[in-house]
Amino acid sequence: MQETLATLDTPAAIVSLRRMQHNIARMQARADALGVRFRPHVKTTKCADVVAAQCAAGATGITVSTLKEAEQFFAQGITDILYAVGMAPHRLGHALDLCRRGCALQILTDSVEGAQAIVDFGREHGHAFDVLIEIDTDGHRSGIRPDDDSLLAVGRALHAGGMRLAGVLTHAGSSYELDTPQALAKLAEQERSGCVRAAERLRDAGLPCAILSVGSTPTALETTSLEGVTELRAGVYVFFDLVMRNVGVCSEEDIALSVLTTVIGHQADKGWAIVDAGWMAMSRDRGTARQRRDYGYGQVCTVEGTPIRGYLLSAANQEHGIVSCEGAADADIVARFPMGTRLRILPNHACATGAQFPEYHALAEDGTLQTWGRFHGW
Repeated sequence: MQETLATLDTPAAIVSLRRMQHNIARMQARADALGVRFRPHVKTTKCADVVAAQCAAGATGITVSTLKEAEQFFAQGITDILYAVGMAPHRLGHALDLCRRGCALQILTDSVEGAQAIVDFGREHGHAFDVLIEIDTDGHRSGIRPDDDSLLAVGRALHAGGMRLAGVLTHAGSSYELDTPQALAKLAEQERSGCVRAAERLRDAGLPCAILSVGSTPTALETTSLEGVTELRAGVYVFFDLVMRNVGVCSEEDIALSVLTTVIGHQADKGWAIVDAGWMAMSRDRGTARQRRDYGYGQVCTVEGTPIRGYLLSAANQEHGIVSCEGAADADIVARFPMGTRLRILPNHACATGAQFPEYHALAEDGTLQTWGRFHGW
């Protein structure tokens, strides 16, 4: 029997096909207009069906955060893969195996020590890895500052050691902390110019630097120029979430991922409806708590996906969620959300919420559902 939103067991991860396809088309059009190739980050979905839609729209290659993702998507026929996490020496054997099976895998480092480990392993096994150097353009996480002396030391270690110095990569992760177009555009230019500066220094030192890779969802959508850049990366845009809504790059109506849940009880005197989606379904991510608009554990919507203004998943235990009205307690909560009512909850962080589920249920406009597998782990 064909499952519907009325019969599907809950909690369940629902993907709106219409919204997802709109988001994919929007980002691909952005990359095309900026004149760069687009390499989506697939860590958000870890789903072959979603990635197939991104590639069909024009994406060239993918970005992964784990070698398990690389394995899974290589098995699906994708060969152009960037592993955008600093390469730990113990993973080099796995990376080598992928390369020898035909995967055009690019790896990443941001230190002389990391570069030397790649060189030593590559020489020992007779393989020249394609390596990008991670650049820190906003102080958010890892990478080498564009003007740091260690940039050239890393480049020289890789090049002299027989590895292929493929280029530079940066990620303006601090964009998640901003919430105006002006601030995002300024950071996007900082991201671009810092990456270009690093590439220029490498080239001036006689080192190759063909790839200049930048990106975060907010900066990708607000940048006005990617002059000098060769590729753009973004990930969460495919689903969006409430953090991105607060950043200002999407609306609630763009969010393609939601969690289907059922009302299982009430605490009428407190104005609570209890649902079967707790933090094991939504994740513990409370990213909006640090933003101007706090959505608790998620925005409550009708089963059709329309936000119910004023009602949030305000608290969560492992398997229980509390739906309540912002401000005063709702004295009519039992009548408003009777036992068995089905609701959908928009998440704070799509990557974290998606990771709670082994599969997605892709919802078409006619109400039919397809089941899409999702994988976990490292």
